[in-house]
Amino acid sequence: MLQGLKIGTLAAGAVVSASLLEGCGTQSAPPSTTSTTLGPPTTMNWSTLGAAMDGTLVVPSDPGYAVDRLLYNAKFVGLHPRAIAYCASADDVARCIDFATAHAINQAARSGGHSYGGYSNCDGLVIDVSRMSSVVVDTRSNTATVGAGAQLIDVYNAIGSHNRLLPGGSCPSVGIAGLALGGGIGVFGRKYGLTSDNVQSIDLVTADAQHVTANGRDHADLLWACRGGGGGNFGVATSFEFSVHPMPEVTLFTLRYAWSAAVTMLGAWQEWMVSMPDELWSNCQLLSEGPSGYLAQVSGVFCGSPSALDSLLSPLRSAIGTAPLSNFRGSNDYIGAMQIEAGCPGLTIAACHLSSHSPGGKLSREAYSAKSSYVDAPMTAMQNAQIVEAVVNLKSHAPSIGGGLAFDAYGGAINRMNSDQTAFVHRDKLAGIQATYSWSTYTPTSVIAAGEEWLTWLGNNVFNPQTGAYQNYIDPNLSDWQSAYYGSNLDRLVKVKAKYDPDDVFSFAQSIPRSL
Repeated sequence: MLQGLKIGTLAAGAVVSASLLEGCGTQSAPPSTTSTTLGPPTTMNWSTLGAAMDGTLVVPSDPGYAVDRLLYNAKFVGLHPRAIAYCASADDVARCIDFATAHAINQAARSGGHSYGGYSNCDGLVIDVSRMSSVVVDTRSNTATVGAGAQLIDVYNAIGSHNRLLPGGSCPSVGIAGLALGGGIGVFGRKYGLTSDNVQSIDLVTADAQHVTANGRDHADLLWACRGGGGGNFGVATSFEFSVHPMPEVTLFTLRYAWSAAVTMLGAWQEWMVSMPDELWSNCQLLSEGPSGYLAQVSGVFCGSPSALDSLLSPLRSAIGTAPLSNFRGSNDYIGAMQIEAGCPGLTIAACHLSSHSPGGKLSREAYSAKSSYVDAPMTAMQNAQIVEAVVNLKSHAPSIGGGLAFDAYGGAINRMNSDQTAFVHRDKLAGIQATYSWSTYTPTSVIAAGEEWLTWLGNNVFNPQTGAYQNYIDPNLSDWQSAYYGSNLDRLVKVKAKYDPDDVFSFAQSIPRSL
């Protein structure tokens, strides 16, 4: 599925329902690092840190702490950091890294707070960069300088206002840093590449609290690692420079079929995508919608006219062989298209934010679990049937929750890059697979557990572990995750980690290790 999009919440008929410049703030010099462990921080220590920051430090006694500690995924309710630092400058980030290191407490970088494993939180200091969110577009060079805390909907709106686009994911409140550092799959990926492929340079604060700009000339090894090596591994990102692209004409489509055609639809979609031009991106969704039944549909986005899209869709419809239950095809402007993908069509940009974190926001947090895999080549009829049966299995074991599988097309510009050209190794895939299930506050714990058992069963019995997994859909329950996420690029990533973070300051359950 698209980056950050939860397939269990897709509405029937939706197309694919369901983002600071260094140095702003004071001009004080960055703090120097210290190698002396000072012991656990006291109330006075925290106050001193907060007073030194350009931004704001939130501690448990503050009235906003209860909300500020929350991540996007509502299942992570038990995380209680000692403080959340809302950094307004790269110097703030350096101060926080130095503070956490000196006091020997855990630290975690947070942009949008969408980590599937909850790794953008910890029991120590959360370094939040969401206030570093400016977007500056240069149409002469076709570049955009984007603060690491900018949310996707704001990135798309700002870049789109200059008649340019940046390929990226769908969930509107995802932070640009996490998305870009781990890859960044989206509807324009086949034409323009991953979000990480479009990173030209990145400003970070490293483990020794130093400001570093990684580009093709300086710290090229760090730039390589940050283009797909995953967030939170090598430093705290503060700003990115991206390549952006002139706006194409955009046409969206959806073909929904009866569940009885699901196996045929899945097989036909895979064979069809192999021969499609870069301008066409598509996904294939097979979902259990709880009491509403099943959903089998193909959706997509085309960089071109509706009439040109019609000729491309014709062979797919012929191969499926039955008339769709519903058929949508229509042109849209870039911002409108991305709002549809984000699940907030018809809302203002301000409304396409979380109501708990943004004034005017109308969106809510979600509770979900996920697992990912890949398809290297079109599957056999038996394998397609097994995939469809897996969705039936979910419905039989947890009939009241939504979930299933979504296949996102790779190929095009994504696959034309060599597997070692960036840290993102998955350059030979036909499609990525995301399996999810979601629940509400009213869902019994036994039903939630049944969904988790389904994901485990799926990983052990349906997915092929040899094809790998997508690091931005980070999975705490995935065995051999190093190989699954990074494959042949793992050794090189380990060397970069050992160079820039030799003391493993940026450490979490699935962080790049310093050695193998």
